[in-house]
Amino acid sequence: MAFLRSDVARFCGEIADLAPAVRLARLAELKAMLDDVTSQAMAAAMADARSEGWGLRRIGRYAGVSHEQVRRTLAPSEAQPITPEVKR
Repeated sequence: MAFLRSDVARFCGEIADLAPAVRLARLAELKAMLDDVTSQAMAAAMADARSEGWGLRRIGRYAGVSHEQVRRTLAPSEAQPITPEVKR
């Protein structure tokens, strides 16, 4: 974790002299990329824990989220939302 923190600190130092609008845009891009990477890694770790027999509540406790969030994260991505049937 320390190497990641130092890389982010270095990045922030490199953009410190940029105009505020540019700096904010770069930081927003960084945050979005980090969020995407960590979300994917968290989902993979949750799936691994589940395959080892962990319960949703235990996974949630270690991941810092609710068991319902774990359930939603582990739900098959192919599942389509149920849409009401339209009568004609």
